[in-house]
Amino acid sequence: MIKFTKMHGIGNDYLYIDARSTAVRHPEKLAVAMSDRHFGAGSDGIILILESDTADFRMRMFNSDGSEAEMCGNGIRCFAKYVYDHGLIKNKSIAVETLAGIKQLDMQVKNKKVETVRVDMGEPILQRERIPMTGKPGMVIGEALMLEDGVRFEITALSMGNPHAVIYVEDVENFPVEKYGTMIENHDLFPNRTNVEFVQILNEDEVIQRTWERGSGETLACGTGASAVTVAGVLTRRTARSILVHLNGGDLRTEWREDDNHVFLTGPAVEVYQGTWPE
Repeated sequence: MIKFTKMHGIGNDYLYIDARSTAVRHPEKLAVAMSDRHFGAGSDGIILILESDTADFRMRMFNSDGSEAEMCGNGIRCFAKYVYDHGLIKNKSIAVETLAGIKQLDMQVKNKKVETVRVDMGEPILQRERIPMTGKPGMVIGEALMLEDGVRFEITALSMGNPHAVIYVEDVENFPVEKYGTMIENHDLFPNRTNVEFVQILNEDEVIQRTWERGSGETLACGTGASAVTVAGVLTRRTARSILVHLNGGDLRTEWREDDNHVFLTGPAVEVYQGTWPE
């Protein structure tokens, strides 16, 4: 039996497995089975807690389709809550190794439980070839993207350790996210596919975001996406460097600091329940 804990960051939910002493075979297949919302535990994916030679812990994340992702802003906040609340670490500041590098996290604790976590998401990657995207090197700001059905979007693309394409729309609530999200995710421009953020500007300090996540479909929240939206807002001169991002699952506070070029993400982390899964 595999013990797991279901957690979520404003509705972006994952199943956490302490894999430091228990070998998890074929995690990509396990993610597909466990994440199924009808026949499994139901989640946007699974996250493994592992030992690290370079940080306090190592995080591996698998989307609900079995693909491995580099990073997840909501997932890593819940990761921090798990290791603190379950007594794996006493410090309120930790370092976590991910495929997108080592991330620093600071936890706010109340009644001996983590309530919110601030994540140093690191520097945004703005060079086209490193996002990665095909085409001539350079930054991707307000670039035209034509889809097969003749619809044209303007995208601002970057990486927060994983690729993102940000698109501004007038009415995000009624926008057909599923239709265009899957088309852009799998567009030839993105050799590793991409996450897609559809964003409505409220004012320079607030936006509404819906995200089509690579490998998971539309999710209630996306932390790396909110970080990407913050950077895109500055690059396109639409928003300030510190903003409040409203997502379907709740709110995130983000900041792209000018002094060190790092993006910071702050939001809640919640444990839902613990269970076991047959091997």
